[in-house]
Amino acid sequence: MKNKTDICKKSMTDCCSGLSQMLSPRLFKALGDPSRVRLLVKLAEAGGPCTVSDLAKGGNVDISVVSRHLAVLRETGIISCEKQGKEVFCTVRTDWLTKVLRDLAGALEVCCPSKENSMNDPADPIRSKT
Repeated sequence: MKNKTDICKKSMTDCCSGLSQMLSPRLFKALGDPSRVRLLVKLAEAGGPCTVSDLAKGGNVDISVVSRHLAVLRETGIISCEKQGKEVFCTVRTDWLTKVLRDLAGALEVCCPSKENSMNDPADPIRSKT
């Protein structure tokens, strides 16, 4: 009879080999900052390209700080930026981001199949706050 350690080792090598590559610390760092998430949401809600100046409006943060946050999102691949004259226009790379997140979700489901429906779990720390 196999013990839990043997099962865990087999599972990790068979179906979870690519999971560690998908769990990019850079991606989670970029999405883990509340200011960057607010900028990403503002950009997504705009439905199209926005200038850095527009994204900085209405916030209590200097435009240079906004630019640094946008640089992190751009370097991670979450947004793209294009300079047109004196303005820089930013856009969410929706297709790329949704593919990355779907691939990650699929890999987690294969690697760590759920035995119960946790979507309605009242102890879920993310969904219980909404």
